[in-house]
Amino acid sequence: MGRAWPEIEVIVVDSEGAELPPGHSGTIYMKMPERFRFRYHKDDRKTADAYLGEFFTVGDVGYFNEEGYLFLNDRARDMIIVESVNVYPAEIEAVLHQCPLVGDVAVFGVPDEDLGESIKAVVEPAPGVEAGEAARRDILDFLDGRLAKQRRPHSLDFIAELPRDPSGKLYKRRLRDPYWEGRARRI
Repeated sequence: MGRAWPEIEVIVVDSEGAELPPGHSGTIYMKMPERFRFRYHKDDRKTADAYLGEFFTVGDVGYFNEEGYLFLNDRARDMIIVESVNVYPAEIEAVLHQCPLVGDVAVFGVPDEDLGESIKAVVEPAPGVEAGEAARRDILDFLDGRLAKQRRPHSLDFIAELPRDPSGKLYKRRLRDPYWEGRARRI
């Protein structure tokens, strides 16, 4: 992401609101001049919930390196918690996008009685790739040596086309929500 613009302060904090040192991931908060005060449109409660003192967040998770550069991990609402380990779908999606069998991909957490959440990947096959068990095995094998074991998808499904809006934004909730119907998310 780079460094903050002049007049803008950026901090990374833990779940208790304490500022974190470089190299530690947490929620990203920004402080801007009053003329640029952040507000959610027609939602005062959501606006108030986004603030930590004079700093606000839009739910991004990231960290600073030693040189003061900000790196984005993912959005907090997309984070998957597997046996108390925070897993960021964007990291997994980036690796899966490198696989020649994958045209597009979405990764998200689904309920798991033992793990809390398990990692689900939904893949739109690349043109000419036939969805099936052989492709599933080959895609998962592609992850060997590229993704740590605790970050590998526990299940992989295929879909003809991922749901996206006209600008290309992925509707991940449309994929995730059916798995969580009738359940409360842990995060």
